Formats: sequence, structure tokens, C-alpha cells
Amino acid sequence: MLKKMNIEEFLEELASDSPAPGGGSVAALTGAAGASLGEMVCSLTLGKKKYADVRDEIAEKKAELEKVRKRLVELMDIDTDAFNLVMDAIKMPKETEEQKKERREAMQRAFRKAAEVPLETAERSLEAMRHCVRVREIGNRNAKSDAEISVMLCHLGVKGAILNVRINLESIKDEDFLGRTESRRREIEDEAERLAG
Repeated sequence: MLKKMNIEEFLEELASDSPAPGGGSVAALTGAAGASLGEMVCSLTLGKKKYADVRDEIAEKKAELEKVRKRLVELMDIDTDAFNLVMDAIKMPKETEEQKKERREAMQRAFRKAAEVPLETAERSLEAMRHCVRVREIGNRNAKSDAEISVMLCHLGVKGAILNVRINLESIKDEDFLGRTESRRREIEDEAERLAG
């Protein structure tokens, strides 16, 4: 599991000739790093007399950021699993018409999953971004650069995940699924761009 690796092990695995983990897992990690940095700013704000009036809101933001960070860390592994499903489907036999049909159906299921996972990564990174934008506004001014970077990382997590959604949608034939996913993708992307300002 990727989340059990130390940083050096993860980077070595990422640098290898294995196609997974890849950009989807890195997008999830990037969003998680942004959320973590937002949590840090919250921690540096809590307990300071100067910020007593925002204590409750900062405590709430810290709890929300912790929750979304943990989900993004899970999505690092889920994204790799989804990619492996696509690879498994591609390797299925295609000698007979029945095998070809089963392979096509398996590939469509796998590509849908491979689009759904980064879509959730984008959603969770956007959620973290919303919290980090607010923390940047009301958090400890001595950690202003950390708050800025937290927003930037969350935004990058959204953008990286969205790129993977787009790539996987290119292989999907289900028009209803395409329409729903494209609509949600645009909503996420538009809001992230507004927040990035």
C-alpha cells in the first residue's frame, strides 16, 4: 500500500518503469499535502489570544481538513487499483466473439471506475481548498505563506485529478455517464478556478 510507504520509498516507486502509481495518485497526495498544511495553520492559530474570536471556526476547519486529508490518502491507493483494473481488462483474451464482448464490457467498467476515482479526488481536493481559503483569511498571519501554499496545493490536486478524469472519459461509450461526469467535472473546475482567483 502506498500510504504505508515512507516518502523515499514512494518516490522510488513513482520513478520506476511501473505505470502505477502515477499522476492520479500524485494528485491525491498533492491535495492531501495541501489539506495537511491547512491543518498546520489551524494548529498555529488555535490557543493564540489574538485569534480567540475565530477559535471555534478554526477548530472546525482543522477537523474537516483532517477528515478530507485521510480520504485523499486512501484515494492514492484506490487510484492505483483503478488503473490496474484497466490493465487487467486490456489483457483479457480476445480470440472468440464471446471473449471480445466480455473484454469490451470489462474495459468499459474499468474505464468508468478509472474516471470516477479521480473525480472524487478532485471533489475532495476542492473541499480542502475551500477550507484552506478560509483558513488563509482568518488564520495566524505568521503562517501566511503556509496558508497560501496550502491553497495552491489543493488547487493543483484538483487540476491533476481533472486531467485524469478527462483522459479516461475518452475511452467511455456510455453517453449518460459521460454527460453526468463532464457536467460535474466542469463544476469542480470552475469553482476551483474561482477560489484560486
